Amino acid sequence: MSMYSYALLEPGCYYLIQEKENDALSLVQVKVISDHCMYVEKYTDAVLQEWKLKTDAIFDIIELISDDVVKDWNKAYYKNEDAFYEEEDEE
Repeated sequence: MSMYSYALLEPGCYYLIQEKENDALSLVQVKVISDHCMYVEKYTDAVLQEWKLKTDAIFDIIELISDDVVKDWNKAYYKNEDAFYEEEDEE
């Protein structure tokens, strides 16, 4: 049984992780690091931004995502997001 922590993640990098055993995979990016915490963006149906303790557990770090894969993912993610965006009528 693997157990890691957020302290292993590098700022600016994208990772596929599994926070708890049997959880779905999550794509995360570390945005800011302080002495004891990390500000992380988690990409799901919407972007979740949250602070994590460096000591918070991660069940498994599946992989560090390469720049090429990040570019491809960005195109797919934001194209999908735009498809569901409805512009509000201005009054």
